[in-house]
Amino acid sequence: MSKVEDFLSVQEEQEIIAAIRKAERSTSGEIRIHIEKHTDADHFDRALEVFHLLKMDNTRLQNGVLIYVAVDDKSFVIYGDKGINNVVPSNFWDATRDIMHSHFSQGNFKQGLIEGVLQAGLELQKHFPWDVDTDEDELSNEISKG
Repeated sequence: MSKVEDFLSVQEEQEIIAAIRKAERSTSGEIRIHIEKHTDADHFDRALEVFHLLKMDNTRLQNGVLIYVAVDDKSFVIYGDKGINNVVPSNFWDATRDIMHSHFSQGNFKQGLIEGVLQAGLELQKHFPWDVDTDEDELSNEISKG
């Protein structure tokens, strides 16, 4: 089994997916998680590449968020689409990043991802609230792996 498969159990993945569904109930924003073992690329550049591979740039309001984790590199990136970045301050993701880093540094990866997802949902809700008449879940909530 690879490090990626060891990173989270099936049960932990299901708990994270439930957190994504919960976070997305109050925002039109779309949240995805991608986990891979390692990248030789710059982590931000790799997150951007994965963002496009997952077609996250195709959301109606350009408000997709990718949480990218490189397990062996002990690195993660929170990448928001331009619809988000055009309306939020530059420090918008700091609270989400800090919550995740706090949990990750203690080895509690599942809880770090859950809390990060829920915080991202709260932050997105301020700028992209759910509209029952026009919004739909545009992207898969499943965790992707590379």
